[in-house]
Amino acid sequence: MSHNSIPLLPTARIGATPIRVMTVAGSDSGGGAGIQADMRTFALLGLHACVAVTAVTVQNTVGVSDFVAIDPEIVAAQMTSVVTDIGVNAAKTGMLASGAIIESVAHTADDLGIGRDHDTPLVVDPVAASMHGDPLLAAEAFDALRTKLIPRATVVTPNLDEVRLITGIEVNDPASQHDAARALLDLGARWALVKGGHLRSSQYSPDLLSDGSEQHEFTAERIATGHDHGAGDTLAAAITAALAHGFSVPDAVRFAKSWVTEGLRWAYPLGAGHGPVNPLWRVSEAE
Repeated sequence: MSHNSIPLLPTARIGATPIRVMTVAGSDSGGGAGIQADMRTFALLGLHACVAVTAVTVQNTVGVSDFVAIDPEIVAAQMTSVVTDIGVNAAKTGMLASGAIIESVAHTADDLGIGRDHDTPLVVDPVAASMHGDPLLAAEAFDALRTKLIPRATVVTPNLDEVRLITGIEVNDPASQHDAARALLDLGARWALVKGGHLRSSQYSPDLLSDGSEQHEFTAERIATGHDHGAGDTLAAAITAALAHGFSVPDAVRFAKSWVTEGLRWAYPLGAGHGPVNPLWRVSEAE
């Protein structure tokens, strides 16, 4: 698909209050993933982005060497402060670091009317490790992820490594991808998006979206690049942005898939390791 044919979301009008969204995630000091990636996508799609910072990472293009988790009460207070004053039309989660933070985020989202049983959608990106394999979620936190947060997800967006850690299912073909989606739905998510970008057996990148009764398959060309840092965050942020604009979940995923594919096409080298997905292609296209 040419980037000229992607149906870009409308931007805010001058002087008008834009649609608001919130990311509950960790900070990437290298600027490639985390809240930095989320806010780039939100801004380029005409949204005002609010944040609840969950962790501060020591990170560059080579890897994550350390991180500090934020006190769960402070994470909850950030969420409450934002929503009760500014309000949000959709929210997403990223790196949550610990079981205590996950529980705090889940209960606070409920209190604020965010999640699958509320009017404000919640996209759960269950970040467990960096692309370099560095752990970003404590082992004890997976129970809280399964029992507290995923049941509140409007849509959950794991990659294949996260699927295996959450469900125990090793996805290596379409049948096991469907099995993984069913397992995620059994945990309580309204929609499950099982991303197939790590399946290297095809020239295409296949994603499966399911709510148990509907199944949607999305494919895109596999972009040959080593610069894909922040791809999962960018995809989840684009889904969140589209949901905030009122898209259905399937249409939001379709839009986000196109968005991140172009971000990969325009990815750039940075540092000594993996450069970031580049949503700034939209600015380049406008110029």
